[in-house]
Amino acid sequence: MRGAIGFLTRIPVGGTEADWAAFRRRAYSLPLVGFLIGGLAGSVFFLPVQPPTLVAAYLVGLYLLTGVTHADGLADLGDALAVHGDADRKREVLKDSATGVGGTLLLGVTLFVVALGALSFAGIGPWRALRLVVAAEVGAKLGMALVACYGRPAHEGLGSQLVGELTHRSFAPAVVVSLPAIAAAPNGLAPALVATLATGPAVGLAVLTWGHRTLGGVSGDLLGATNEIGRALALHVGVSVWILT
Repeated sequence: MRGAIGFLTRIPVGGTEADWAAFRRRAYSLPLVGFLIGGLAGSVFFLPVQPPTLVAAYLVGLYLLTGVTHADGLADLGDALAVHGDADRKREVLKDSATGVGGTLLLGVTLFVVALGALSFAGIGPWRALRLVVAAEVGAKLGMALVACYGRPAHEGLGSQLVGELTHRSFAPAVVVSLPAIAAAPNGLAPALVATLATGPAVGLAVLTWGHRTLGGVSGDLLGATNEIGRALALHVGVSVWILT
């Protein structure tokens, strides 16, 4: 857990090479940290302030807690999607530290989608908002676990240390530890929580498929992009299902 918290957040838990090695072999630690991030970030919805302020507090708290590593992966994916060329050219763009128009656009749109998703929580109550935020965060991390467990490394790097270590057998425990995110749902919230949790793995499957077909594998950037896109879409899916049911 120290290795997972150190990888996914900016919480100063310390950690050693042994912690990192243990984290690499345990995909279930990803959604477990999702509970921590979602619980801390979602607690802002209990503040007695206006919805726009809640959204700002959620976004600021979220990225103070998690940092911008995964957002950087999202921007790199945007550049890879925008660039013309073969797999080698796209892999080169993914490794480039500079952010182009494609990356800026995808990052901006995703953050805007997150903000709108959080704003849609207005009126549903702080406890329901917290449960949806937690389910979205756990689902996003479960999507990362899916990419890591079923993917093959596109190139050497930080991501390959995780993707190359895990196998598809590691995914089932990650699913099991994610289930409390949908347990004991109050007042008919269960369908919304299930849909919210499932969005992350759905995004992970899409990213995994694109990575294998386009790049010949997946990278750390695709793991980060899965997390960011999965969270953004899950917030909207959760509220939409809650309203419809």
